[in-house]
Amino acid sequence: MAINSNSVSLLRSVRVLLYVLIGVLVLMFLLPRLQNLWISLTAEPRAVTPRGELAAAEKTNIEIFREASPSVVFITSLADRINVWTRDIARIPRGTGSGFLWDRNGHIVTNYHVIEDASAVHIRLNDQRSYKAVFVGASPDHDLAVLRMPQVNDMPAALPIGTSHDLQVGQAMYAIGNPFGLDYTLTTGVVSALNRSLDNENGTAINGLIQTDAAINPGNSGGPLLDSAGRLVGINTAIYSPSGAYAGIGFAVPIDTVNRIVPQLIAHGRYQRPRLGITIDDRISEQVTAKAGVEGVVVIGVERGSAAEQAGLRGARIIDGSELLASDIILSIDGEPIEDGEALLDLLERRRVGDSIALRYLRDGVERQVQVTLQ
Repeated sequence: MAINSNSVSLLRSVRVLLYVLIGVLVLMFLLPRLQNLWISLTAEPRAVTPRGELAAAEKTNIEIFREASPSVVFITSLADRINVWTRDIARIPRGTGSGFLWDRNGHIVTNYHVIEDASAVHIRLNDQRSYKAVFVGASPDHDLAVLRMPQVNDMPAALPIGTSHDLQVGQAMYAIGNPFGLDYTLTTGVVSALNRSLDNENGTAINGLIQTDAAINPGNSGGPLLDSAGRLVGINTAIYSPSGAYAGIGFAVPIDTVNRIVPQLIAHGRYQRPRLGITIDDRISEQVTAKAGVEGVVVIGVERGSAAEQAGLRGARIIDGSELLASDIILSIDGEPIEDGEALLDLLERRRVGDSIALRYLRDGVERQVQVTLQ
């Protein structure tokens, strides 16, 4: 039977179309592989774009870290644990934190909570040398502690000391420490606020704290807070965070407080607060001062031999068996007004034992002033 010429042409067309389709599929399959082969054969490093000079802020960051980091130490606190079955004592790591060299005698300043309840403390310098440190003294109310390491060759220099009373919101801040055990970490930020208060674990409040947004995480505690001149202006002590990690709010004990307390811890092992030697009560003060139309603190009692007694201050008296008759109301110290007992204690906290203060007080409706030497 003869094949129609039209049918032959159709078959040829279908065959050609099929070949074309197969070719397209093969090409689609091979093309990516050919492209990858070409890329692998022609791949080479890209040319480096010159960056020019570092920015001034970057140079400052680098210089501050380079100069300050050798003075920062990694602190590991250890705790003794007793095996209840064998009664053997094992010393295990309890926590980590930061600290820094205070002087050439090997004294190290850190937070009290970093070494609290520790059976032993080890410190590590940035060149990886490790030493056992001994406890010197602490002031839990200020979350400050002093350790001492052995005097060794090539002892790093102590950090230069700055001031904190003249800090301003917006100043650049640099925090160096060991967050989460990641040693010698630098973070930067600014002074976010000043004169913050934070409740301490022992029930007292730490006043006058520096607030910063430089990242402070667990492990940064006890590390230095530096200004743009590389001077020590605070000790990183705490963070405010619902999660326990950095949330943009950190706090540091101001260096003016540290520089007043640390020498006493080195000399005596404890901090001795300056005292007037008086008894006060805010509830009574509020009632008495409201009637007198003044703001101040009522002197309820005066201790024998105290600075207040030597200055001639008088305590309140009880008349008719129940009524309290106030004698002296403290109005100000060195020109700074006293509103309540907390303000009085805060002002005394900024002084030292032996300092002479100008104390203004009200007695019998007459304002008087006397010089008092704190004990």
